Amino acid sequence: MYLAACFAVFAIAYLLNILTITVGYHRGLAHKAVRMHPVLRAWVIHGGNWLTGLDPKAWVVMHRLHHEHSDTPLDPHSPLNVGILGIALEQLRSYERVIVGLLKNDPAYTRYAKDLDFPLNVLNRTNRWYLPYVVHGVVGLGLALGVGWLLGASYFLGMMSHPVQGGLVNSLGHAMGPRNFETADNSRNNHFAAWLIFGEGFQNNHHAYPGSASFSYHRHEVDLGYGACVMLEKLGLARINRAYLIPRARSEAAAQPVPVMVEQLEAEARS
Repeated sequence: MYLAACFAVFAIAYLLNILTITVGYHRGLAHKAVRMHPVLRAWVIHGGNWLTGLDPKAWVVMHRLHHEHSDTPLDPHSPLNVGILGIALEQLRSYERVIVGLLKNDPAYTRYAKDLDFPLNVLNRTNRWYLPYVVHGVVGLGLALGVGWLLGASYFLGMMSHPVQGGLVNSLGHAMGPRNFETADNSRNNHFAAWLIFGEGFQNNHHAYPGSASFSYHRHEVDLGYGACVMLEKLGLARINRAYLIPRARSEAAAQPVPVMVEQLEAEARS
């Protein structure tokens, strides 16, 4: 029973973390492939930083930089620049640069956030970025002392799993795996990363159709994140923008990608 409880705690914490990022930050805020209900959107904007330790505005800006400069020297996290083993440190440094750039209102960063109608989280505006880690650490320590160290570790590792999630996607998704589409970058469809990180590993599909809420093209490409979007839509908490969905593969011939640029996202936000 104890091991089952540990697994359940890890799974719940992991799901909260990855769904906030893949549905809220990525498909919702960054690409507007999913329109969140105002209540859910407010929770993601104001609570997401506390849950994941990542600022939603900074995350979106860094992700848009990645799309615009994918696998070039300006990419904030490409294995072509730093190697697979260098991704973890590179994405941290890039995230810190984005935070500083937004705080200084640097146009090199703010131009990617014109449609985001909210500021950086107060934690980053007041240099208290560490508080979410402290809170989750205290909760994990309390569970460890009160119940058992494995339960506490399960909570903390599940809730703070984003560096591993991001590292796997940003490295394997641009280094190892097949390609359905001839994109200008080195994006790949890595099934290991996709299964573990709710479809995020299908980077080639996503880079070909960045405005699609679904990251799968072939039927065997399982995108659990899109399944979560469908469930949220049925609950009335989100609406999927089906105009930009990846067309389901009818043959092995690759379809032509229809990229959605930052300027288009900004235009849609103003409409």
